[in-house]
Amino acid sequence: MNPVFEAFWYILPAYFANSSPVVLGGGTPMDFGKKWKDGRRILGDGKTWRGFFGGLTVGTLIGVIQYYLMPSYYGSLGLALKLAFLLALGALVGDLIGSFIKRRLDLPRGYPAVGLDQWGFLISALCFAYPVKTIPTGEVLFLLVVTPLIHWGTNVFAYKMGWKSVPW
Repeated sequence: MNPVFEAFWYILPAYFANSSPVVLGGGTPMDFGKKWKDGRRILGDGKTWRGFFGGLTVGTLIGVIQYYLMPSYYGSLGLALKLAFLLALGALVGDLIGSFIKRRLDLPRGYPAVGLDQWGFLISALCFAYPVKTIPTGEVLFLLVVTPLIHWGTNVFAYKMGWKSVPW
């Protein structure tokens, strides 16, 4: 398999899980409006239960679709489900960690944090999925380079679609 294609194929559930809360989110914040001991919100209004579970569902479903499109890559539906679920969960947890850090730094909701926004979800997704299936180091390095560009492009797209109030 082409290494560039494999890298994108592997990480697709994480990409979808990370981006879908923009469309599927809203509702009750995950921190229920509570503040941390520093007096700032734990996560903020942008991290909602609906967005989290929506992202987890979308990311996992992407893995199921991938399995039916290319079953030989996974070997079994069970492996595809586990991998997609862990990539999606890792991406969402990485994003939550990023929000927690941004609140500690007193950055407003939606404010860009270069590196943290682009690599936090990716690195967390790769770590969560590591026990189930890995990709070669070269492909991980490729994803570390291209993900910030993809992240920027999808944010601009979401802004132009009216799904986000800022283009970052």
